[in-house]
Amino acid sequence: QVQLVESGGGLVQPGGSLRLSCSASGRIFSPNFMRWYRQAPGLERELAASISSSGTTYYTDSVKGRFTISRDNAKNTVSLQMDSLKPEDTAVYYCSLLQFNGPYWGQGTQVTVSS
Repeated sequence: QVQLVESGGGLVQPGGSLRLSCSASGRIFSPNFMRWYRQAPGLERELAASISSSGTTYYTDSVKGRFTISRDNAKNTVSLQMDSLKPEDTAVYYCSLLQFNGPYWGQGTQVTVSS
């Protein structure tokens, strides 16, 4: 079993920045992927960014150049630095760990971009 706890959401003005963090605990195996999904009201959950245990990253097109995902394997944490935020980035952001017996999900954290 794996537990994921997110933090760092909130309200920010357009053009601002937020940093999300996620801490994983429990039976964690390598290789794995740590991911940030997001779900806006009325829309399906989408993969925003992903990072493998070896450091390979993926970003959906709409966040490329603005979001940066990083991880600390020793601490089992993943972060998402979000810059130049837009109103369309407003969503609940979920941390996810994908390993051979996963996926596992956090409870989500709200990010609201509004003036």
